Amino acid sequence: MDAEYRQADSEANLVEQVRAQVRHFFEDARGSHGWDHTRRVCRLCEQIGAAEQADMTVLRIAALLHDIGRADQDRANGEICHARQGAKRAVPLLRPLDLSAERKENILHCIRCHRFRGENVPETPEAKVLFDADKLDGIGAVGVARAYLFAGEIGARLHSSGVPPEETAPYSREDTGYREFRVKLCGVKDRMLTPTGRKMAEDRHAFMTAFFDRFLAEYEGRL
Repeated sequence: MDAEYRQADSEANLVEQVRAQVRHFFEDARGSHGWDHTRRVCRLCEQIGAAEQADMTVLRIAALLHDIGRADQDRANGEICHARQGAKRAVPLLRPLDLSAERKENILHCIRCHRFRGENVPETPEAKVLFDADKLDGIGAVGVARAYLFAGEIGARLHSSGVPPEETAPYSREDTGYREFRVKLCGVKDRMLTPTGRKMAEDRHAFMTAFFDRFLAEYEGRL
């Protein structure tokens, strides 16, 4: 039992070591994907990961690192994939950690696979939990707020009535909060990968859908 406690303490120290190292990656990050977002994803991972019996050390470290490439993507207006970039940046951070090669590779897999529009599919329990936690923070009340925060960061309009959202470009004046809902957020609920994540997404999806119904009604002067 003492050995188990020592192992748990050692791995908790590894998580805190990573936490102390990643803050500087968010100094130039936009608010919609800043350190606050990472902290919320970490808390969601704690909740979902415990229910899904994930390797919590792998999951906690992956959650801390998952968006360290985001500032690079934003500076490139979406031309760089932050998931791939983040995995590259994570390699030297993981190298000195006292974790097996398999667990380190799992962390990198989690980072590469967390993106909604990414080309990599989450395969491990930890990658699935991180994917769900990151998506949950993109829907519901926080998701609505983040959609409009991002739209403001890139100088988008409040709404582009008469312009089909599917025909507009990301990182443009037409990349509105409503566009984000139509092209991405409304489909998040059906992309969840864990039973716990799916259950949590139902309520957030219902709130978000009701909000955008109300938003359109007010914008068009029907209410």
